[in-house]
Formats: sequence, C-alpha cells, structure tokens
Amino acid sequence: MHQDVTQLREFYYTSRLGRAAQKAMRDQVRARWPSVKGLSVAGFGFAAPLLRPCLEDARRVIALMPSQQGVMHWPAEAQNHSVLVSETNWPLASDSLDRLLVLHGLETSERPAALMEEASRVLKIGARILLIVPNRAGLWARAEHTPFALGRPYSLRQIDALLQEHGFGVTETASALFFPPRDRKSWLSWSMMFERLGQRLPRTHAGGVLLVEATRIPDAPKPSGLAVRENKPLRILDPVRPTVARPAWRDQDGTPRSQ
Repeated sequence: MHQDVTQLREFYYTSRLGRAAQKAMRDQVRARWPSVKGLSVAGFGFAAPLLRPCLEDARRVIALMPSQQGVMHWPAEAQNHSVLVSETNWPLASDSLDRLLVLHGLETSERPAALMEEASRVLKIGARILLIVPNRAGLWARAEHTPFALGRPYSLRQIDALLQEHGFGVTETASALFFPPRDRKSWLSWSMMFERLGQRLPRTHAGGVLLVEATRIPDAPKPSGLAVRENKPLRILDPVRPTVARPAWRDQDGTPRSQ
C-alpha cells in the first residue's frame, strides 16, 4: 500500500514534525553526497524533499514518483523535474545514473526484488544508491501519523541481503530520526540535539530510519547448470559386453553338478 502524494506533501512541507524529519534526513544525505556537480541524480518514491540541494550543481535531477502514489509538480517555483512512472519500469536508459536516492519507495513496494533490479539497470557501474527505510526496531515505524508506519519496515540484515542479491555492495550504514515522532513544539525544539547525540551511538537500531549506501558492482559470471563433479561417472553409453548364458545346474567349467 502506497501513501498518497498529497498526504506526503502535507507531512513534509506543512507539518512541523515533517519539516524536522526532512532536515534530519537531508543532512545525512548531504554528508554522504557533499558534491554532485556534473552528475545525473534521481530519486524514487517521495525523495523530492531531500533532492533540492542537488538542483544547484547536478547535471540532471529527476524525481521518479510511482503511479500508485501519484505525482506533483516539483519544485513548485521552477521548471518541473518530476515524472510519474511504473514502479518497475522507469523511462531512463540503462547505465545512465550516478546517484539514486530511494525514500518511501521500497517499504511500500509490492515487488521489492523487481524494484531493485530496475535500480540496478539504470545505475552505472560504480554508481551509488542510498536507501532510506523505516527501522523495524525504531519508534517511527509504529507512529501511524507519519508516513514511516506504512508498508514494511526493515532491519539492516534484510537490506544488506536485498542489495547483495541484486548486484550491490554495501559501503556504509547509518541512522536518522533519533527524536521521538511527536508533533509538539516543545519536543521539536530539541530535535536537532537528539540527532547529534544519536549519531554518536555505536548502534543503529535507535534511529527511526536506516540509511544504507551501496555501490553497483560489475556482474559476476554465473556458472551454468549444477557444479557437481563425479569421481567415478557412470558409463551409461558404453557398449554392453555380451555374456554367455549358463544354466544354474552347471559349474564354472560347464560340467554338470552332482546331485
């Protein structure tokens, strides 16, 4: 089940909690991608709020919004950079992207494996993908008044396995949204302090979302068939040696047995 684009827009652009969440995650994205000058950057799901800094330097920025979610004009004050797409069939050439950011796209997908295959197709070898997903051990995955409670939350082990199965090598993991998901001014005034403290924690299950960055690696050649080797193979096609039928009542030399 996907969140409606109007609800996502209201959360991130009008609510205090959504704006605080946007800043916390955007700071983490900029820390990992400090410069995208001359690169082709795309976001899938509802990644537009975190892609705005890329508009200044990137060669191309595209916000891919799935049809189940809906699309909006983005950015509102400039030429449109968003497009409505099928979840597993994007209007992009193979090996055409340098960076891909996924937010509110994987956890709501009905076909996560096919989605990752499409991401692998459009990324260049050595290009980076950054997945931001709800942490199944965090508080935000249980907060139904936020978009992070919709869909399937993930653990680090699950994300790592999914990436490895589709041609990616994980390079870095982190967390964000360490402040509680409460839309109160008194709580939100301390939100950035909670974020700074949370980044110092040795573990990642305290955050509301997981950030997993990976690089697309060259496809490894796969052997065909079963790699089973038999030391003494059966000679099924060898000619059968003829044998002479011998009555059971004669000995080896052919003489009759004594009764």
